[in-house]
Amino acid sequence: MGHVWADDHGHEDALLRKAQRALVAAALADEEEALAAVGPDGRRGELPDTRGLMLLLFGACSAMIASLGDGGARPVRVQVLDETGEEVPIDQADPPMRTAVRTLLAEVHGNTDAAADQVEIALANAAPDEVDSVVLAALHWTLRLAAECLDRDLPVPEWVEAVFTD
Repeated sequence: MGHVWADDHGHEDALLRKAQRALVAAALADEEEALAAVGPDGRRGELPDTRGLMLLLFGACSAMIASLGDGGARPVRVQVLDETGEEVPIDQADPPMRTAVRTLLAEVHGNTDAAADQVEIALANAAPDEVDSVVLAALHWTLRLAAECLDRDLPVPEWVEAVFTD
């Protein structure tokens, strides 16, 4: 028997298209448009799609980090930089960035439930501008990791690679 799609397969496709629109805008350095692709200003944290989109992006980042790290054989360093470009410890970063890093690390270590919890905490407790910061971090990291993987001829999720080829 062939693969049976879940009832929300159409929703998954719509979420992928939304993620691609946001990635294209972020790649063009249009952060306003990238955020608008995710949802209306001030309401992104309230939308179920925002949670799904962030988990989708962090999941893609995790897969690309695994490729870059040769499946865990080589470490991949995650850094948090301040406005001046100086590295800061994760626990001293702004709350939205701490959330983004913790979500990414949970995904990298295969703990998707913890990643989902981090996203849920951010969406429930963060101010709209903090939600935007986490979304933008996920978009920028996805683009940077994809570019690095493509440069090294490593696998990139098809829906992310399409952003670079379309």
